[in-house]
Amino acid sequence: MWGSWRAFGAVFFLLSAILAFAVGVGVSERPEVAGGNILTMTYYSLSLFVIGGVDLGTPQGGPLWARALLWVAYFGAPVLAAWTLIGAILRSFAPQSWQLRRLNNHIIVVSSSELSLTYLRMLRSRNPHVQVVVACKQCEPSTADEIRESFNAPVIVGDITHRFFLQQLRPQHAQKVLLLGNDSLRSFEAATRILELVPGIGSRLIVHCGRLRFMRSMAGTRVARECEVFNSYHLAASGLVRTHLMKHFKETKPKDAVILAGFGRFGQTILEQLQENAVDEMDTVVIIDKDAHRRVMVADEQMDFLGNYRRELFEGDISHPDVWDRVRAMVNLDSDDTVIVLGTGIEEENLRTALWIRNNFPKAKVIARSSKESQFAAEVGEQNDIVTISITELVEENIPDGWISLD
Repeated sequence: MWGSWRAFGAVFFLLSAILAFAVGVGVSERPEVAGGNILTMTYYSLSLFVIGGVDLGTPQGGPLWARALLWVAYFGAPVLAAWTLIGAILRSFAPQSWQLRRLNNHIIVVSSSELSLTYLRMLRSRNPHVQVVVACKQCEPSTADEIRESFNAPVIVGDITHRFFLQQLRPQHAQKVLLLGNDSLRSFEAATRILELVPGIGSRLIVHCGRLRFMRSMAGTRVARECEVFNSYHLAASGLVRTHLMKHFKETKPKDAVILAGFGRFGQTILEQLQENAVDEMDTVVIIDKDAHRRVMVADEQMDFLGNYRRELFEGDISHPDVWDRVRAMVNLDSDDTVIVLGTGIEEENLRTALWIRNNFPKAKVIARSSKESQFAAEVGEQNDIVTISITELVEENIPDGWISLD
């Protein structure tokens, strides 16, 4: 707002001086200015912003209203220039304070994580002008530059769990507050302090919990009850089930075999989504993981395995042919009603194993996961009839509209 008024004032004072000179108002020290050519009048009018009327002398002659207009420019132009300079100096000494005091009806994004960048990308595609501030305890200079230049958002460094820093962010005036860091406990701590600072903000507070087990354990807390708590793998898994698996189920026999090669956070959330949306489509679910039994026991404690499908566990490395020999003894891997999701956190193994499976079991539907979008993986997948997915892309495609469609 101040920038708009400053620009208006500069134009007003400049045109006032030019108009006064044009209608015959002269100055005691530079009589050639009055009625001169446009370049001369513009040059001396601009000088008012630098030295005022000191070098020109006092206005004289011409219509009374024009002399008054020139006096206004005499006083206004140097004051505006001085105030602009003072503001720039203040911002150089305390840039964060200058930025923060202007926040209103804004979006607060906490963390400079990959998830934050994904959200900012989607937000700016839908709302290019909404005011956004990114707060983080630490931020790589290159990431901070990307956020400022690509998303037009200032990066404020501070501890979100400190009350003073929170107050500076003005959450009471924010449209949304998104805690998108990967430290689950820290995010819940920040959410608790925000709820205390701004009662009733829960519906506008979105909290990312990086650990599924922690999120499930905290389901009864005030943060979980009042805020929108989510896990990025839930967004990704729900997108995978809707866009790829449900379509496949409809095109195949009534019951399919689903093989989850990797049963970490992504594999567990895929199974949750399958149970919610396609439990009647599954005949068998095979879980392969180096620590399969322990991971399933942990998941059993915190989520219900529903449905009448058969569940089989195999411990081992997904890249070892012996594991697939054991799986093949129980499930027909070379069938169009078999879906194999290679979802471990080791992207190279997922892609390499996907190629091996495609060569050995050409009828199966094969899906290979990566963390970020990969043009190379996409080309390999297209050439070999492998569906390549990335967590980042799935999250981006499945961010709820309510998070980016704002007032």
